[in-house]
Amino acid sequence: MRLPQFSDQLMLTIEQISHLTGVSKSTLRYWEKSFHDCLKPSRTLSNRREYSLEDLERIKTIKLLLEKEHLTPYGARLRLLELFPPQPEGERGRQVKSGKLPGSPPL
Repeated sequence: MRLPQFSDQLMLTIEQISHLTGVSKSTLRYWEKSFHDCLKPSRTLSNRREYSLEDLERIKTIKLLLEKEHLTPYGARLRLLELFPPQPEGERGRQVKSGKLPGSPPL
């Protein structure tokens, strides 16, 4: 069976992330606060969370660190910072606050 290839620009909703990872939406929102250095989903104009494929990998890693390796949230945060060093604000995710999507023609 061949898996589909996805674009790096693919953005997922919190519902889709919850379904793919088995992590509840409330837990995802809690992790966003607890692991704020590593997990920062983008926001739409209506302030809805949008997760990148990189965010999906980070969530899977957080779940693994907490459930399988039995790390505390502090220990998991330290390990995440080793695995995923923080990037400057402008280089990570997609912020759509301007009302214009990246790559769209000028108005």
